[in-house]
Amino acid sequence: MSAEYSAKQITVLEGLEPVRKRPGMYIGGTGIEGLHHLIWEVFDNAIDEAMAGHADRVLIDLNADGTVSVEDNGRGIPVDMHATTKVSALETVLTKLHAGGKFGGEGYKVSGGLHGVGVSVVNALSEELKAEVFKDGNIYTQEFDRGKPRYAAKVTGTTDKKGTRITFKPDSQIFPTIIFSRKTIFDHIRQQAYLTKGIFIAIKDERAEAEMAAEDKQYPASYNFHFEGGIAAYCSHLVRHKKTLVEKPIYISKDINSCQIEVALTYVDDYNEHVFTFANNIHTIEGGTHLTGFRSAITRIITDYAKKLGGEKNDISLVGDDIREGLTAIVSVKLPDPEFEGQTKSKLGTPTMRGFVETAVNQGLERYLEEHPADGRAIIEKISLSAKARLAARAAREAVIRKGALEGMTLPGKLADCSERDPAKSEIYIVEGISAGGSAKSGRDRKFQAVLPLRGKLLNVERARLDKMLTNEEIKSLIVALGAGVAEDKNISKLRYHFIVIMTDADVDGAHIRTLLLTFFYRHYQEIIEQGYLYIAQPPLFGIKYKNKITYVHSEAERDEVLAKLKGENKGTLPGLNVQRYKGLGEMNPEQLWETTLNPENRILLQVTIEDAEKADEIFSDLMGEDVLPRKRFIQNRASSVKNLDT
Repeated sequence: MSAEYSAKQITVLEGLEPVRKRPGMYIGGTGIEGLHHLIWEVFDNAIDEAMAGHADRVLIDLNADGTVSVEDNGRGIPVDMHATTKVSALETVLTKLHAGGKFGGEGYKVSGGLHGVGVSVVNALSEELKAEVFKDGNIYTQEFDRGKPRYAAKVTGTTDKKGTRITFKPDSQIFPTIIFSRKTIFDHIRQQAYLTKGIFIAIKDERAEAEMAAEDKQYPASYNFHFEGGIAAYCSHLVRHKKTLVEKPIYISKDINSCQIEVALTYVDDYNEHVFTFANNIHTIEGGTHLTGFRSAITRIITDYAKKLGGEKNDISLVGDDIREGLTAIVSVKLPDPEFEGQTKSKLGTPTMRGFVETAVNQGLERYLEEHPADGRAIIEKISLSAKARLAARAAREAVIRKGALEGMTLPGKLADCSERDPAKSEIYIVEGISAGGSAKSGRDRKFQAVLPLRGKLLNVERARLDKMLTNEEIKSLIVALGAGVAEDKNISKLRYHFIVIMTDADVDGAHIRTLLLTFFYRHYQEIIEQGYLYIAQPPLFGIKYKNKITYVHSEAERDEVLAKLKGENKGTLPGLNVQRYKGLGEMNPEQLWETTLNPENRILLQVTIEDAEKADEIFSDLMGEDVLPRKRFIQNRASSVKNLDT
């Protein structure tokens, strides 16, 4: 690794002018995610310094004046004159798009950053930005207004520090809402701290409460992140509420051809696989060659170990799904010049990483199992049960398919189907209860709206293997109605509806049934959520009838607004006023249900999305899993925010 870091390492690709005109191209949008992306761009530069071995501390301040500061103790951005731009390297980095030490120079062997557009984009989208570089005993300072320098970089003092401090104020001309979420920042920084072993990251929030998001109060104003265990500690964090089969996560680390491979894995007593992959600290949500190498290695090593122990009895052959049941793992690779598929870098495409990861896991896991036979036996026992359950599930799944075929066109009798056969134009309402189902069937538009009523509460699939799940009549009806198969036979392209709406009562039981359905879709049909096909209906909470006109509202606050308006228009006297509280969908007649909840012109729907798969997985495990304590803590932490609870 070259120790030199000067203007020669700064390569310029293009100018900065397009950023303010089309900010969405560079930060993904001007909403809350894009706003926080400004912090990530500056923070990623500090993490790159740490990955290069030049920094071990990062300070993030949310200042009282609305600015954000990020400081590291790295080498400091170069301040000498750049040969091409004829201005300082500092000004070049801050005013030229794609100018930095990561584009062909020797400044960084390994670097991250989601889009690689760097701090220049932050400068362009900030009302003001101040850069301070602590280098060679001096403090170098330069300030900017919306990307334009106020003055050239100059010495403004002396110091014994080293590193860079960037302070910026997001531009209100670009971002309609400028409220940083402490929760979002904490979650992102925690993950990066785990992935960068030994780094110290401090966060300090000095804003007034009025400038904070409502959820911020759950998090401390000052917090430090430091994990000596790195991704092994990360793995422990992910399974902290679960029963593990090994004493502590298995940690594997190996350097191959200037690439660093780190893997941490453990097994827990549940039925799902949780593997998170990273390349240069970028979360590769879609996996890639490093994930392929990991899966190939773990399948081979565990299979060989099972044969050695005699764990494959009764001629049951293990497959990858058996070996990955209950597996929680982190796969983190750091490599020069990574190849990503797609602009968002969600999938690693570097071919050599498959072999590198496979080699590292083969050697590391084989050695661990030889040295820890008790852990090895516990893993094999878990996997053997998984294999038996898989065979039972296959039989149950085939029974579901046969049952559907015998009952005609694979459709359950309780389904009131639509006449439309184009999935993109077809909707299905999954309705709680026979009564509500009857109203929905009568009130719907039969051309494009199908209705499937479910009786009682769905099985909690978080606590059940597939074979048990497929013996549940309501789940079988739902699987057959969707038409996309399940588990090994699943094919989302065969889905019969691209508009799937969960419609339950506006009470505690309805919320519980909705949660059970969401758990079912998240665990077994995550692709439906990812493709934007899943929605939650929002039936009205109140019907306000006055002078033969009914106004439907969805909250107590809306009710109070309507009543106040009516009183104002009628000088306080409201004879014949009737305010009805709908506790169940069955209380509405078909015409009311169509008008309020089914009619595409009037209805209000919430689209279900997965913003953070790791966080979503944790919430489903906590709320729907076997362990009571996480659920109890969740309720206790949020009890004060519950204003009204139906009994």
